[in-house]
Amino acid sequence: MREMISMIVVLTVLTAVSGGLLAAVKSGTEVRIENQVLKFQKAPAIKELFPKATNNPLAERFTVKDGKTEWQIFPTKLPDGSKAIAFETHGIGFAGPVGLMVGINLKTDHIVGARVTTHSETPGVGARAKDDPTFVSQFAGMSLDKKFAIKSDGGDIDGISGATFTSKGVCVAARQAKEIYRKLKPEILKQIK
Repeated sequence: MREMISMIVVLTVLTAVSGGLLAAVKSGTEVRIENQVLKFQKAPAIKELFPKATNNPLAERFTVKDGKTEWQIFPTKLPDGSKAIAFETHGIGFAGPVGLMVGINLKTDHIVGARVTTHSETPGVGARAKDDPTFVSQFAGMSLDKKFAIKSDGGDIDGISGATFTSKGVCVAARQAKEIYRKLKPEILKQIK
């Protein structure tokens, strides 16, 4: 009986120490990981969406809360003087989540562009959603009133041949962006002014 109590005490101490170390490592690397994601995933997509931005969307970013979810918003001033925002949403592709950065013009409520930021899709098939921008370029100029779905589902988007799940996942992310934008637009406008 005494041995069992001793083993439980030792196991409890080891578990507590291990948990504390993991928490310390997580909190110590959290900011660095966030900076790497910003630099290598989000920044390239934003540069492609707004190549002629007259401000620095990364430096002016802010967050907007929607319940428990925080959305990182990247405000942009376009060369014609209008304002746009970009933010990232996710859909589910064939092999997992597909991140989509969507840029929306605040005045016209039209999509400026969309770029895939992250994925784990099959190289040469679903990965074309990121590697070949012709698929996501279909979203550019679309009104938010359009149906963001592939044509076989009654939408306006030509899917990627052989990558139906990826195409549907990107469309789900675009629909999510549309819903979030409509819901949070008043708060976004307050933050930009």
